Amino acid sequence: MTDQRELAAALRAAVRGEVDFGVTARALTTMDASNYRRVPLGVCAPRDADDVAAALAVCREHGVPVVPRGGGTSIAGQATGTGVVLDFTRHMNRLLSLDPEAGTAVVQPGLVLDRLQEAAAPHGLRFGPDPSTHSRCTLGGMIGNNSCGSHSVAWGTTADNVRTLSVITARGERLRPGPGWAGAPEGLRPLVDGELARLRTGFPDLPRRISGYAVDALLPEHRADVARSLCGSEGTLAVLTEAELTLVRAPRARALAVLAYADESGAAQAAAGLLPYRPLTVEGMAADLVPSGADLPRGGAWLFVEAGGDTDAEARAAAETIVRAADVVDALVVTDPARQRALWRIREDASGAATRMPGGTSRTKSVGGSEAWPGWEDCAVPPARLGAYLRDFRALLAEHGLRGTPYGHFGDGCIHVRIDFDLLTGPGVARFRRFSEELADVVVAHGGSLSGEHGDGQARAELLPRMYGAETVALFERVKGVWDPDGLLNPGMLVRPAPLDADLRFSALPREPVDVAFGYPADAGDFSAAVRRCVGVAKCRTTSVSGSAVMCPSYRATGEEEHSTRGRARLLHEMLAGEVVTDGWRSTEVRDALDLCLSCKGCRSDCPVGVDMATYKAEFLHHHYAGRRRPAAHYAMGWLPVWLRWAARTRTAGAANALASVRPLAGLAKRLGGIAAEREIPRLAGEPFSRWWRRRRPSATGEGRLVVLWPDTFTEHLSPSVGRAAVRVLEAAGLRVALPPTLRLPSGGRRMGDARSRSPLSLLTARRGRVCCGLTYLSTGQLDRARTVLGRTLDLLEPVLATDAPLVVLEPSCAAALRTDAPELLHDDPRAARLASRVLTFAETLETYAPDWTPPAVNRPVTGQTHCHQHAVLGDAPDRRLREAAGLTGELTGGCCGLAGDFGFERGHYDVSRACAEERLLPAVREAPQDAVVQADGFSCRTQLEQLGGVRGRHLAEILAEALDRRP
Repeated sequence: MTDQRELAAALRAAVRGEVDFGVTARALTTMDASNYRRVPLGVCAPRDADDVAAALAVCREHGVPVVPRGGGTSIAGQATGTGVVLDFTRHMNRLLSLDPEAGTAVVQPGLVLDRLQEAAAPHGLRFGPDPSTHSRCTLGGMIGNNSCGSHSVAWGTTADNVRTLSVITARGERLRPGPGWAGAPEGLRPLVDGELARLRTGFPDLPRRISGYAVDALLPEHRADVARSLCGSEGTLAVLTEAELTLVRAPRARALAVLAYADESGAAQAAAGLLPYRPLTVEGMAADLVPSGADLPRGGAWLFVEAGGDTDAEARAAAETIVRAADVVDALVVTDPARQRALWRIREDASGAATRMPGGTSRTKSVGGSEAWPGWEDCAVPPARLGAYLRDFRALLAEHGLRGTPYGHFGDGCIHVRIDFDLLTGPGVARFRRFSEELADVVVAHGGSLSGEHGDGQARAELLPRMYGAETVALFERVKGVWDPDGLLNPGMLVRPAPLDADLRFSALPREPVDVAFGYPADAGDFSAAVRRCVGVAKCRTTSVSGSAVMCPSYRATGEEEHSTRGRARLLHEMLAGEVVTDGWRSTEVRDALDLCLSCKGCRSDCPVGVDMATYKAEFLHHHYAGRRRPAAHYAMGWLPVWLRWAARTRTAGAANALASVRPLAGLAKRLGGIAAEREIPRLAGEPFSRWWRRRRPSATGEGRLVVLWPDTFTEHLSPSVGRAAVRVLEAAGLRVALPPTLRLPSGGRRMGDARSRSPLSLLTARRGRVCCGLTYLSTGQLDRARTVLGRTLDLLEPVLATDAPLVVLEPSCAAALRTDAPELLHDDPRAARLASRVLTFAETLETYAPDWTPPAVNRPVTGQTHCHQHAVLGDAPDRRLREAAGLTGELTGGCCGLAGDFGFERGHYDVSRACAEERLLPAVREAPQDAVVQADGFSCRTQLEQLGGVRGRHLAEILAEALDRRP
């Protein structure tokens, strides 16, 4: 039995990089993107090759296995292990050199592929292979798995693009493998010389043969390339410390032909026939994986065929030639780069979207559809056999009562598919095994490879004898013995493998539903199922985003796995499992990881499987602080509506502002309230919005359509100018504006369509109150209080809900809370769903209820940021159309402002808050034209702009109201 403390101390003494045997580090590395879970002893982040050698020496001395790990996106289990994990992403992540003349680059194993592509692009170069995880997968992981990607029909696999490697064996020998037996360990050449006949006849000849060891690369006719033979060895032979790669010349222009077919079988049969036209990609996917409203030609399945050229015209001509040669239902040729990126995102998100299929009958079915899993993610057959293979594959699925939607690299005969295995019950796991064994036979019958991209790992290695035969698999074991005679490197993977149905990550989760506050309607009320949504594809670990994307701002600010959506989901998974995180809802490790979650909800829309970490955070905080004292900020800012309401009732806003302007008093208030010292306390409005409303007019008048304007806390007490502007614009558009009731009517009281009651009797017996979305209580996890507040709000709104009047909500975060959080928290109150269905944004209201109204012409450029909740929950298409109609040119940036309600005000969050703002929002405003209008619909966004950028942002309603005032 290994003494963890002794091992950790020895590693700390030997290496200069970080050594972490704590709960969080171990919990974050129990899983990759596969079905498997194995708990490591600890994690070591080496700084250089010397650290790697030192760590290997310590582990060898203690008899502890070593698992090299990059981005952790492997889907066969090979990035998990029970020993010491070597994390190369923290330090060994640099591009060491790039030679444009030679077309080569030297990289460390932890370098993310996109960083290499960015460095090579100015020279017209790129690395050929590009998996869909290119924004977070590492070059070391790609070499370990021999990854491929969508451009493999043109540029091959990773092995085809590797020149030399620098590796360290488990016994500490430093080698530099390359062609001509360079860097071969002692004993490897004699072994190969004795097996030449087997190596020449026992390996299938197909472009995507990734399974097993590439021992045939050591044949003389293949230049005895030791580096190539190591590609795809999954960290089981040696530890990579450096790689020299070949770069390819990227075409100056590209055109994307999207070819539509009736079904995926038709698309698969057509793919091989397009290869003579030398396309850059031939990717396929079916309708089940395509979001509704996607901009694709009509059909049931599509091939994404990319063509290149020196000019746009040349690339388009090549794509159109492919279209003419293809027998298609419909087709589309796209040359605009932005539109091409949007189409490619549909394909790249398929790996996550495939984990939730509509309907189904599996044990793991939820309201949102059945859960589907990897395991048979990437087997490959000769491209000409793909159509026939798919028919047999479909038949086997039907025979076992399973479902899966194929997609992937049709031009290479490589199919990705996630299948709705029941991996939670004994019979389901037994069926998983039977299906795997039978499908392996089908793949082999078609001359295929069990793995066509992602390696064998634990998922398929047990089945390699069916593909290669026992004697060739025994040869693999002898190769392993030459490189790693002590069996320390990634044991249980590829050779002498663990059973494919062992170590399943679901087996550790509780079998009974966890008692929770939210309803989790997309997961049948099961919090475990909600946490299971994270399959580890790690889109949240992307270090830069473009367009309107948001996820995951805290990870981009810190670079720490625990502050990514995946990292937090992993900690919640381990919290439920109870083996590594042992104190359940009281866990300080989970609390600390969630502490820097901005609750931006970006993951709700940007995560391919719809993980909603903001909701999970609120749930956790609710349980974590149950019956306990909370942080001061939860009382100061969580109860903000109460404090602001009292200030309004007592008319002490002016006094509060005066006191806040006195630095010592403001400092004391911030310390007591848990507010960051760097922050300024926002000024309260002298006249709340509703008081202005009452002074202006007693009730809604006019003949237009009635709309009810929601007086959220921020508009009411901090930015009443937004409310006044909205009234001005809505009325100019011909709408009749009312505010929600402030009296709760007794049963049977008379209800008016303008949301007011004029019955004297009912006024005498009514209870006074204010509507509130409960946002501040939700974000701080005070869910009992949020339920109470929302329940009172529903009581007040019953007169409104009895009509068909919409609720216009100006603050995006409040609109998002009402539209999604309220019905999910009050899942037992049907009024919450009715309320959610009435919620409209300002732009949605004008588009729906004043479609013929022409907004005033602003005719200026616009800058700013789409509110993260608007992006994630509400959508901004109506806002874009309204801006366009008003002559506001340009696009708002994505990301998150970093203030995010109470987050940026809370003590300890200031640096991350500022880093989030500096990522996209502040640079966009600084770089905007001088006459640009700065739009920021959220109070947090406007506050962040003012406090960090010295810029006044305005709500779209304010921009339009100001233009109305200027209009003759």
